[in-house]
Amino acid sequence: MSTLSDPALLKKSLDTPVLMFCGSEFHRVGGADEETIEEGIHYVAMRNLFVREAKEAMQVKVEKKTRSKHVRESAERLEMGRMEEWSEFRKKMNPDSLTHPPEFIVKPRGQTVWEGRSVKLHCTVAGWPKPRITWYKNNVLIDAKCPMHCDFFDTAQYYASALNVKGESSSVATIVVKRIHHSTLFNLPFIVFPEHGVTFETTIIDKFEVAFGREGETLSLGCTVIVYPTVKKYQPEIQWYRDSVALKPSKWVHTHWSGNRATLTLIHLNKEDEGMYTLRVNTKSGFDAYSAYVFVKDADVEVEGVPVAPLDVRCHDANKDYVVVTWKQPAVEGSSSILGYYIDRCEVGTHHWAQCNDTPVKYARFPVTGLVEGRSYVFRVRALNKAGVSRPSRVSEAVVAMDPADRARLRAGPSAPFTGMIKFTEEDPTVGVVPGEPTDVVVTEATKSYVVLAWKPPVQRGHEGVMYFIEKCMSGTETWQRVNTGMPVKSPRFALFDLAEGKSYNFRVRCCNSAGVGEPSEPTGETVVGDKLDLPSAPGSPVVTRNSSTSVVVSWAASKDVKHLAGYYIECSEVGTNVWVPCNNKPVKTTRFVCHGLSRGANYVFKVKAVNAAGYSQDSANSDAVVVQPAIGKCPHKASPSLIPPTGVTLLEAVKDYMVLGWNEPGDNGGADVRGYFVDYRTVKGSVFGKWHEMNHQAVTSCTYKAENLKENVLYQFQVRAMNMAGVSTASLPSSSLECKEWTITVPGAPVGLHVLEVRDTSVVVLWEPPVFDGRSPVNGYYLDLKEASTGDEGWKGVHEKVNTKKYIKVTSLKPGTSYVFRVRAQNLAGVGKPSANLGPILAQTRPGTKEIIVDVDDNGVISMIFECSEMNEGSEFVWSKNYQAITDSSRLTFVNEKGRSRAIFNSPSLEDLGTFSCVVTNTDGISSSYTLTEEGLKRLLDLSHEHKFPVIPFKNDMAMELLEKGCVRFWCQVEKFTPALQVEYVFNDAIITQGKKYTMNFDKSNGIIEMFMDSLEVTDEGTFTFNLVDGKAKGTTSLVLIGDEFRELQKKSEFERAEWVRKQGPHFVEYLDFAVTQECDVLLKCKIGNIKKETEITWSKDSIEIAEDDEDAAKIERTDGDLTFNIGKVSPLEGSAFGAKKKNSCYFCLNLIELLCAFSKQFNILSVLLLHIRDAKIAASERVKAGVTGEQLWLKINEPTEKDKGKYTMDIFDGKDGVKRVFELTGKAWEEFLFVVDSCFSCSDRARVVGGLPDVVAIQEGKSLNLTGNVWGEPTPEVSWMKNDKELVSDDRYKLKFEAGKFASITIAAVTTADSGKYALIVKNKYGTEAGVFTVSVYNPDDEEAKEEKKVVFIVLYVHIHLCFVRTLYISLYLLTEEVEQVKHENR
Repeated sequence: MSTLSDPALLKKSLDTPVLMFCGSEFHRVGGADEETIEEGIHYVAMRNLFVREAKEAMQVKVEKKTRSKHVRESAERLEMGRMEEWSEFRKKMNPDSLTHPPEFIVKPRGQTVWEGRSVKLHCTVAGWPKPRITWYKNNVLIDAKCPMHCDFFDTAQYYASALNVKGESSSVATIVVKRIHHSTLFNLPFIVFPEHGVTFETTIIDKFEVAFGREGETLSLGCTVIVYPTVKKYQPEIQWYRDSVALKPSKWVHTHWSGNRATLTLIHLNKEDEGMYTLRVNTKSGFDAYSAYVFVKDADVEVEGVPVAPLDVRCHDANKDYVVVTWKQPAVEGSSSILGYYIDRCEVGTHHWAQCNDTPVKYARFPVTGLVEGRSYVFRVRALNKAGVSRPSRVSEAVVAMDPADRARLRAGPSAPFTGMIKFTEEDPTVGVVPGEPTDVVVTEATKSYVVLAWKPPVQRGHEGVMYFIEKCMSGTETWQRVNTGMPVKSPRFALFDLAEGKSYNFRVRCCNSAGVGEPSEPTGETVVGDKLDLPSAPGSPVVTRNSSTSVVVSWAASKDVKHLAGYYIECSEVGTNVWVPCNNKPVKTTRFVCHGLSRGANYVFKVKAVNAAGYSQDSANSDAVVVQPAIGKCPHKASPSLIPPTGVTLLEAVKDYMVLGWNEPGDNGGADVRGYFVDYRTVKGSVFGKWHEMNHQAVTSCTYKAENLKENVLYQFQVRAMNMAGVSTASLPSSSLECKEWTITVPGAPVGLHVLEVRDTSVVVLWEPPVFDGRSPVNGYYLDLKEASTGDEGWKGVHEKVNTKKYIKVTSLKPGTSYVFRVRAQNLAGVGKPSANLGPILAQTRPGTKEIIVDVDDNGVISMIFECSEMNEGSEFVWSKNYQAITDSSRLTFVNEKGRSRAIFNSPSLEDLGTFSCVVTNTDGISSSYTLTEEGLKRLLDLSHEHKFPVIPFKNDMAMELLEKGCVRFWCQVEKFTPALQVEYVFNDAIITQGKKYTMNFDKSNGIIEMFMDSLEVTDEGTFTFNLVDGKAKGTTSLVLIGDEFRELQKKSEFERAEWVRKQGPHFVEYLDFAVTQECDVLLKCKIGNIKKETEITWSKDSIEIAEDDEDAAKIERTDGDLTFNIGKVSPLEGSAFGAKKKNSCYFCLNLIELLCAFSKQFNILSVLLLHIRDAKIAASERVKAGVTGEQLWLKINEPTEKDKGKYTMDIFDGKDGVKRVFELTGKAWEEFLFVVDSCFSCSDRARVVGGLPDVVAIQEGKSLNLTGNVWGEPTPEVSWMKNDKELVSDDRYKLKFEAGKFASITIAAVTTADSGKYALIVKNKYGTEAGVFTVSVYNPDDEEAKEEKKVVFIVLYVHIHLCFVRTLYISLYLLTEEVEQVKHENR
């Protein structure tokens, strides 16, 4: 609804400022006579809300009223007109329909008055929110309320500026004050009172230029602001605008003012951020502003050919369960036309996006239904074409699904002061009221996809809210069909889908509540399903004009008869490519646009298309091709665009009737390239000169000209004029008088066109053109001479001895800071001709800031040469050449020039590209550089290109595996170099695996560690695990194979670790029951328990009988946290008993003290050991019964013991002087305990073991290094020692012994000798047992072949069986000479 259509709203939204002159003062009248405080909509709503809540906290008084009385009171309130007042207030508080920029309804009018008279400037401004009015006098801010003298000096232009959040508008009026011609008035002093006592001057420097960003990036704009004079504690007002709309700080827009620099930062750019950005600096003396355009390019699409994201998503007409979503189509449709759009919604506070439409809609407007009343939503849109779906657009502003009246009521607050009384109404015991019929049912929108209905609620609603059913009827029938049978709608809006296109329908609406369904409304009348909004017509053909070196101005005629125009998109294409690129990604509504970011010197064509909600128009006709160059302007060195004439007109060759002339190019081209030359001539007879005549009517492009149709033996003079876009220059100085007669010399003429490039401290490149006159034979070479400028003619010397066949040469070994003069002589078969004109002096000095050509290989493997120039002038260009000749084969190189940087890209590098490439910047003081590409350099560049095209992600550590607690398996690797975009794909047996119950993945980007965890290993997990890495173009793969025995062994360990973890969840033995002998020869039983609590009960038992607290042995038991000890004193074989420590919900462990008899003191040096059975018979060694010594312990091993093995065992130990005898009774209970121990030890998996890694035999050459590692297992971690020939080894400089991670024991012998041969053993020991891994080392000398043939080494290996828990394993390896074998066999018998 228009603001002007309602007098009440017009009165509230119009501000009428008046500027009034009274005598010598003027005042601003209008609007309000006193100062008012402006309050925003949201502030008013929140203030009233808090006031209401505060008053509701007052004492509550309850008064009951009947329903009839309540209805009567409501009728009285209606008669008082409060409903009409509420309606007006809601309209004011609804910003969705009223918010608009300021508009001058009545503009101020200029006036002419006499001095001393009063004058009023009156204007009327409309706008919501209420605009702020400011007045300016000649662009200087004034205070309309401040008294001022009204005299002749008040003559000025007065501006009224209206500003609100939606924009700004201004109007101007001129006041002319005439002075009265009276003598007394002339004598009065005229005093000028400055408005504020000081006038501020604002200067904006370091301005931001036209900027280019990409979606998702962050862009900053900034300017330095200088305000003079500097006033302490005074700061100007800084305001930023986009497309004349003031910007407010938000999560997308950050502004900063540091006191002298204003900065605007755009976070996460979107196409909505594209536009003209303006910085406005307001001071008390006026304002200053600066503007530049910001372009936002689309982000790279994930799938080639898909459209880019739509933009400008907005919500309209929000209601209880309905909202209309609109958007603008993107500039790029992709590889095919857009088929439609998907709309997604997300409830505020969640991250779940739900698609609103199953079928894509073509119309850029869609009604979304099914919202939940009272909840807030945001929306986004995705475009679809044949290639796929685009990225989603930027989300819309949040919108609440609620009745507009409720929204206004929430903002407004209570209607009257709260009286502290809450009124309740009692329902009449009658049946509820059925609602009446809705009114004014109309079709508000009709497209091929949907039809939108709107209506007004019924007057008769009953005492509760109403909902609605919608019915449709196809034209020509009388059958009405209910559309929303399952769920009535709450909003007086509804969108109908799935209608037949082209068919006519009637629609009507019914109301319903708990009392029933009311009567239907009047039908809408026939409505044809189809698009009512047509596509826009094609714009007019664009006209392109030059603007700058990288931009052009495109203008076009607007589309005719277009409705709801969203704007225009402009596209450009470089001639010959047929690739169209958008110039703007946000539609513009004007018919003129400046296209920036073009390549200088490139040839472009342009086209325009219009867009509205229905879609795109047809493309306009293509514009004429235009070369991107600066418009003709002033010469950078002169005050006017004048062109300096050529110089040095000379004679190059003369024949009977023609002469060949040559000249030098102008030193300044006047800001535009020289396009050609005109030559004039005149005859000379003595001292009489004829008139000048033109020789060529068409300009010649070279600096030589063949003057024909001359008369022989006549003297002529010549002058030359240059031409560019600005016109023709003045004529050059006339040449000397030249006689037209044929030359008869046989040697060639002088070379021409000498010039230098690449002037450096020690080198320079000299170039020239061949002589016009070759002589009697063609020119076959040149000689270059040089001299220092300070020397005379005797200082000339040749640069080279051999003839130079090229037309250039690089002179080296120059003295820095010395000036040189150069000349060139041509040679043919007849001899060497005269030298050319001198070139110079040339100062051998590198210009400051000089840069060389660099060769680059980008991430795509593209090889290119790059040359940068920071001193580009208007009209300067990069000119590339190969071997100092123009490049004619465009298939070899592609040139890209942008902002002082030129890049020559090799299309297909090969041996054909070998040579010297040079680049010259025109219209500069000889800025140039060169690069020589050799065969070796080309090969290196091709290798580097291949690495960049197919990059490989480097690994710091390849995939490895380790077993963790609970039996969990960890696969991991570490990447050495990567970017945050690295993606990891986890594969098992060529199948991709994802996060779930079984697998857990993690990628720590801080250190590059990639991990995958498996809870357990199953039979199906045998195979190959792979990490596939993709980082942009770079790829990497690492794998680990787990199959066969290795996998099964790992699976067993995993199951064991899991079982151990389960065991340790409750009280458990960290160290099982063991014994120790104190210095007093007491036996101390000890163990350690983990994970104990206060309620954990620990009991000791002896011979399966629990030791009570009052027993004598209970005093010998001590407990310190989890450490338990039991001092049982001194024991003997007759006192052997079974002790045990038992904890609730834990295992039971028993130790038989008779085994203490098997231990003997370290003080005996064992020389002989006698093992006797019960009948004092010596025990003979066999496969079943074996005895041996490991370290300092003696053991007897019986495999598969039987009843025959019962009896008394005696051990006699004698060292030649003293002896010890130990007796062990293996009968009765001891036999049963022995069998129990045997069974327990076989089931013990925690005993110390050597699980692998050591070979049986090692044969190694003398002088080599030996490094062996054995894999160790045991819980607790076993003690490790190394033996050589039954003697313990100590880690020193020769033998380096290591034990790492409790799993790996290694021995290293550097530079082995024959003395290192022998039997080695790895001894591992823990409380559950001991085991030895034995191997033999044989060191041989390859030179001693005779000894090798005479003596052969025979390896006899006695393999050991797995030992029991309290016995040891012996592993013996003997190496014997062949002739000693028989003796050994005899001794063994």
